[in-house]
Amino acid sequence: MTALLQALRRLPLPRSVAVPSPSVTAALPRASFERARPLELRLDGVVKEFAGRRVLDGLDLTVPAGQFVAVVGRSGGGKSTLMRLIVGLDRPSGGRVLVDGRPVSGLRPDVRLLFQDPRLLPWQRAVGNVGIARGPGWRERALAALDDVGLADRAEEWPSVLSGGQRQRVALARALVSNPGLLLLDEPFGALDALTRQEMHRLLRRIREEHGFGAVLITHDVAEAVALADRVLVLREGKIALDLDIGGPDQRPDESAVAALEARILRDV
Repeated sequence: MTALLQALRRLPLPRSVAVPSPSVTAALPRASFERARPLELRLDGVVKEFAGRRVLDGLDLTVPAGQFVAVVGRSGGGKSTLMRLIVGLDRPSGGRVLVDGRPVSGLRPDVRLLFQDPRLLPWQRAVGNVGIARGPGWRERALAALDDVGLADRAEEWPSVLSGGQRQRVALARALVSNPGLLLLDEPFGALDALTRQEMHRLLRRIREEHGFGAVLITHDVAEAVALADRVLVLREGKIALDLDIGGPDQRPDESAVAALEARILRDV
């Protein structure tokens, strides 16, 4: 037995696949993102019906490339239906949805959607969730996207150990990794606590300024719409009831003007 143990000790140990620790991951070279080419969005007479019920009723809308638009309205007013049409998950019953001048006929790599639920795969680490599409150089790009949202040191964590805000940051990194020209946000911060929501607002403003993409945000929160968007639309009974210009990042309204804007939007919701 002793001779057998001595012989086993002399055998070379098998080589294992190393998983970088968070500190090593953070030190990896950071891939750089080119500034996105923002995309124009246009709706021409868009109608959507379900079982004879008209959810969207002849919508005409142009969102210039790079603009951030928030859409608010009551439940059942057609907001999520509108988002599904823009991203290509559904098709209109009438009219056309165009992105960059081309009719939407399915999912596009330069249009990304961020849901309220992060929808992370529990069997993939954070970096694997961000780089889920794989492809050449996927890991470096995924690490760069995680760095962009402040989670470079959590790249090798499982989703189950991340907080709600951190999981949503991973989902945002996953949306950004393909450098989209249009980002769609379907109430992505609705399940977060107030403090985490404010942190996500600041993060989104900073990333949008750096990347240059346009955005469409669906939200029930009028204050959130005014805080983030350049323009706020009120969608009521399938029609645009209000189209209000808020001003770009360098033209944000002061505190007194914000209160007046919120009151104006609430009157039309």
